[in-house]
Amino acid sequence: MTIMDDFEKEVSAVVAEAIKGMGAGDVQFSVERSSVETVDLAVPCFPLAKALRKAPKAIAEELAAAISPSGMISSVSAANGFLNFNIDPAALVKGTLDEICEKGSDYGTLPKSGIRVNVEHTSTNPTGPIHVGRARNPIIGDTLARCLKKCGHDVATEYYVNDVGKQVVVLTWGVNNATPEEVAAEIEEHARTIGQNEKERDKTDHRLVANYRVANKKMEADPAVQEQITSMLRGFEAGDHQVIDTVRHTAEIMLDGLRETLSNINVTLDRYTWESGYIADGSAKAIVEKLKESKYAGKTDDGAWFVDLKDFGVQGKNTKFTFTRSDGTTLYTTRDLAYHMDKFTRADRLIDVLGEDQKLGSKQLCSALEILGSERMPEPLFYAFVSLPEGKMSTRKGVVVYLDDLIDESVARAYEEISKRRSDMSEEKMREIARIVGVGAIRYNIVRVQPEKQFVFKWEDALNFDGNSGPYLQYVHARACSLLRKAGGFEHDTDPSKLTDEFEVKLAKVLSEYEAVIRSAGDDKKVHLLPAYGHELASAFNQFYAAVSVLDAGSCRNARLTLVECAKVVLADVLDCLGMGAPEEM
Repeated sequence: MTIMDDFEKEVSAVVAEAIKGMGAGDVQFSVERSSVETVDLAVPCFPLAKALRKAPKAIAEELAAAISPSGMISSVSAANGFLNFNIDPAALVKGTLDEICEKGSDYGTLPKSGIRVNVEHTSTNPTGPIHVGRARNPIIGDTLARCLKKCGHDVATEYYVNDVGKQVVVLTWGVNNATPEEVAAEIEEHARTIGQNEKERDKTDHRLVANYRVANKKMEADPAVQEQITSMLRGFEAGDHQVIDTVRHTAEIMLDGLRETLSNINVTLDRYTWESGYIADGSAKAIVEKLKESKYAGKTDDGAWFVDLKDFGVQGKNTKFTFTRSDGTTLYTTRDLAYHMDKFTRADRLIDVLGEDQKLGSKQLCSALEILGSERMPEPLFYAFVSLPEGKMSTRKGVVVYLDDLIDESVARAYEEISKRRSDMSEEKMREIARIVGVGAIRYNIVRVQPEKQFVFKWEDALNFDGNSGPYLQYVHARACSLLRKAGGFEHDTDPSKLTDEFEVKLAKVLSEYEAVIRSAGDDKKVHLLPAYGHELASAFNQFYAAVSVLDAGSCRNARLTLVECAKVVLADVLDCLGMGAPEEM
């Protein structure tokens, strides 16, 4: 329990007593962290109006007059129907620093909850590398998982491998049948089409993507190839293990490249689940049989089965949720239902990180789960796609920027900036820090914007060493490390009488808010709050650093160094939750 939790309990107790004194008895009220900078906690009096038969403004003023500052409460006031409280600065400083010194990097970590949370993210089609448009998915998903772990939950991250669809089968045919000459010619032609030079080709045109394009062209031109691919699809759906194994082998090759990309942005997944598994084990077929028995089930003229979802709030042409083709084979939607039913057996809470184009699909999935009798539903976390200043990318036209390219460019730009600032540093060290900064810049810049808001990735924002950016947080962490190195050994001192400057108290207050931010970022799926908090903490540290001397502070030296160390510990943890490195020099 943090000092702010203790303060909240104290405020709740005195407010309950004061309300009782007004003759209201047991009335429900809430104590909230205030959004007003000059107020620590607030009690909204609007819900009390009915019980006390008074205007909220009058209630707040009467309660403020009845409560005297005591204990941790340094001041009580009323404003616009809110009862406001401030914590005693000495209690805040000592309580916060004592807790951070005691807990170290565990500060802000909530107790074990016993809740199992499954976070499915990334799950892109494995027929090609991740492009920048969908870069938000793995970064948001990974950051959310890190925050949920910090919330005390047992978290597993998962990637659902789409190895059943036509695209993967077409790719498999291309891998097994396209000649090296055809693939080389396709790479050459594609590079010429998008104006790509020789140097860039190997990096941006994955060999298997070229196999896929060759297969597509041959399928369109040759009915015999079309029939071979259709036959593979039928065999796959029928559970032919030879076809399934062949396709899965191709998907595994693509996944190796995807894992490497994810590793480059500090993302690892705990589990890869294969869509084909739900065909092989018969669970997709079981879903079909159960849906057929539903009163919402029907058949189209050509024999495909569907459930009608108009009673579930789905409108217009989308009310028919098809779950088999006319030949009786299952669809992605059917297998997705089997997948979610499987996940329900493995977790208490399911979170699906999805592109904004999946809103209808998610609604249809939840409606079908309801028809199947599921009392639990997955929680979707939708994000808008990333675009670049040049505009949106087009996969169909081949005008794509891959995430690998973005990482490479970010690292190169970070190196250029660091080499300007640190000519005293070895080449190897500069390269190492450039990678940490470059990757961190991408992750921070993508998470700082609310997922559902449109987002344009700009280098001037991502690699701004002085603004709301990843490099800024990392630079402040390095500054704190530098101060502590220069100081040498010191003893922890949390005496609040030595930390009375307004910027010292402000920094302690920001540090005290970390657990509440983690709780909101994780449990409420508001990951954008974490970089906002990190920036606030870094700014508060820089203000403190500019306002007071640390190394030449006389009797206050140890206390100020303790505050520096506490800020460094929390900043490092924020960077870790954001999936960013915490360099000790920059």
